Amino acid sequence: MSFVRVCAIGLALALTNPVAALAQASVAFGGLSHDTSLPVEVAADRLEIDQDDGTAIFTGNVLISQGEMRLSAGTVRVVYADQTSADGTGEIQNMRATGGVTLVNGAEAAEASQAVYDIDAGTIHLTGDVIMTQGRTAIAGNSLKINLNNGSGVIEGRVRTVLSTGN
Repeated sequence: MSFVRVCAIGLALALTNPVAALAQASVAFGGLSHDTSLPVEVAADRLEIDQDDGTAIFTGNVLISQGEMRLSAGTVRVVYADQTSADGTGEIQNMRATGGVTLVNGAEAAEASQAVYDIDAGTIHLTGDVIMTQGRTAIAGNSLKINLNNGSGVIEGRVRTVLSTGN
């Protein structure tokens, strides 16, 4: 069964029989704890670079990989750290993904309209019709903030979920 279909089923269940309807929910994202110092690999159909503002825009079937973590989207804008800094490393400051964002790490996955990955902070903030699956459990909300350093996260905005009882 495809990831999108599992998410759609989970959301349908959550909307018709919500177990919890909270403004905010904290959840453990053990599978989403991640080493942000690993190299970032990007594949896309097109790349546009702007040296003036220090950005690169990847479009079309974008796939970003860092270790076991995968992020796919229609478009990803990479913002580099200040090019005029003394060290001149050109390190990535953040990545902004739009257009059908999917984040997968291990058995956990999330979908959203947009995502911002702040590499230095080790955080990913997904917004817009967020659905996260953890095994057979699906959680939906408006916003999901993941701390990759410790695997914790917060879902906000009309949180809906169906909890698996193990049967």
